[in-house]
Amino acid sequence: MKAINTIIQNMRENVVGTAIFWNGHEYSYPAFMEMVDAWSARLPDYNIGRGTVCGFVAEYSPQVCALVFALMQAKAILVPFTAAIEHELPEFIKIAGVDCLFKFESDDSYTFEKCNNPIPNELTTAFLERGVPGLIVFTSGSTGKPKGILQDCERVMRKFVEERSGWRTVLFLMLDHFGGFNTLLSTFAYGGTGVCLPDRSPETVCRVIEQSRATLLPTTPTFINLLIASYCYKNFDLSSVKLITYGTEVMPATTLEKVKEIFPNARIKQTYGLSELGVLRSKSESDESVWVQIGGAGFETKIVDNILWIRSEANMVGYLNAPSPIDEDGWMCTGDHVEIRGEYMRILGRKSEMINVGGQKVFPAEIENILLGAGNISEVTVVAVPHPVMGNVVKAKVSLNEPEDRFELTQRLRTYCMERMAKYKVPVKYEIIDGDEQCSTRYKKVRKDNSPAKEETNDDI
Repeated sequence: MKAINTIIQNMRENVVGTAIFWNGHEYSYPAFMEMVDAWSARLPDYNIGRGTVCGFVAEYSPQVCALVFALMQAKAILVPFTAAIEHELPEFIKIAGVDCLFKFESDDSYTFEKCNNPIPNELTTAFLERGVPGLIVFTSGSTGKPKGILQDCERVMRKFVEERSGWRTVLFLMLDHFGGFNTLLSTFAYGGTGVCLPDRSPETVCRVIEQSRATLLPTTPTFINLLIASYCYKNFDLSSVKLITYGTEVMPATTLEKVKEIFPNARIKQTYGLSELGVLRSKSESDESVWVQIGGAGFETKIVDNILWIRSEANMVGYLNAPSPIDEDGWMCTGDHVEIRGEYMRILGRKSEMINVGGQKVFPAEIENILLGAGNISEVTVVAVPHPVMGNVVKAKVSLNEPEDRFELTQRLRTYCMERMAKYKVPVKYEIIDGDEQCSTRYKKVRKDNSPAKEETNDDI
């Protein structure tokens, strides 16, 4: 556990830094390490030690962050959950073979329970021979049943050993997905401050940024569009933010332009990562560009038939409930279609999201970006709907800044699109929905069409 021990020692030696901002209070690194040590002394009372599969349902807080590091020191296997997956919790506990579970309340108090005779997973049983802590996270299941991913925490922590400047980081990305866990680890490894949120509404995020003087906001394009539509940013001082990182989905260029207006002092950086492979180093061509370089030490990339493949030193140990997608040479197909320009690439979208219209490929992000520039549109999600002749046609779910007659809106948007894209890409249907309906609890677009099924007619095209 060389990397983990090095980072924890660095945290102990940080006697002047602020570790956590939570509910208006700051906690120093010495105070935070006292919490970590208190958890380390307490874990044996719960029979938690090497190889224990320990779940916890929580949001970021001082005690939760301290528990993370105590469990790693104990060489346990961590399984973070959030309240957003409460209905899936029994299934996830079974897949991961969770031995015990902590449930944290908003005031940082907690309850503890043993899980009833979980069946050990073969992958985790074999992993115990490594003698290092593990991490289990679940995929979102947007294209099928959620998969449990086992990661080696020592591997994940290696890239954080190199000294870097710390940030006052808003812990926005959720703890139970790899991006959020990666943000948590990097924040403390570099001696930064974890800024905790009571919730993720645009107003709350802006208020906490102002109170904490946060300098780094890792977020998603969907949340940024919600923030733009809310106008609440006008009521807060966001000048402390020096860097905004975004990933998990394609960023519309029109949204990127608006970000600079809201955060005039911030650099904008695109990130890229997968739970199976880790988070890669990245470099955006510029603040205004969606072109990016990805890779860095420990990662290799290649393009096959315009699709990105990655090989990583931090590859997952494996899926708990599915065959591994990593080939015998260590390469994984990401499913992301990309366009190459010199040393930079532009991510067009996932193969699973691509819409086939009469044999023609349509990437939703391209159409969404154009529609966001049509005026009075705060958010757009493009989905496929079946058609008896074309196979699929395009539908756009739009959220408006101001009310607009549906017929007039449809005619206006069709004309706007016809002037800017090929006819087969032009949406044949438009649905007006609230902005909150456009995103999941993780502030990513919901691309599944939940409207009543209806066969398209010739009147629609």
